[in-house]
Amino acid sequence: MNSDSDLQIAGDILEVQHLLQPAREHPATVSEFVGLARSIAADRVRWTDLVRYDSASRWYHRLHEGPGYEVWLLSWVPGQGSGRHDHGGSAGVLTVLEGELTERTERGARSLGTGAQRAFAPGYVHEVVNDSLEPAVSLHVYYPGLTEMPMHATQAAAATAADAAHAADPTAVDTVPA
Repeated sequence: MNSDSDLQIAGDILEVQHLLQPAREHPATVSEFVGLARSIAADRVRWTDLVRYDSASRWYHRLHEGPGYEVWLLSWVPGQGSGRHDHGGSAGVLTVLEGELTERTERGARSLGTGAQRAFAPGYVHEVVNDSLEPAVSLHVYYPGLTEMPMHATQAAAATAADAAHAADPTAVDTVPA
């Protein structure tokens, strides 16, 4: 059993076409937002020619807006990452369209290959990185539309900050047990 997921599905449920409902014009549930992301991913003509790669920073493009949600297209060259963040009050669906990305959370790292999807609730903290040697493209659906993306220090950065504070005042007493 994979402890990173509360739900395990054998095979790709999206291959069982008779179980799928067409994406609604205005999704309202997590399942419908996942379906919207899947339908956009499958419509390569809609997004392939829009993708750009930027070696200086992640490239992104708002692909679509609907009532209360938005869809973003992002590209990632090798080594680019999002930094550790959450999405404020927005829930989301991340879909890898091409390539491979790594998602890092407090529970560990997970490789996300082409077609992989992650749905997450508001306040979910993660970092997404292209650790591969090839570019990657991803699709992000946010509901409600993304208005903030608070950044979080990594555990290593927090430990470094604590070490720096202790170095600045060696007489300070740690309040957290080692």
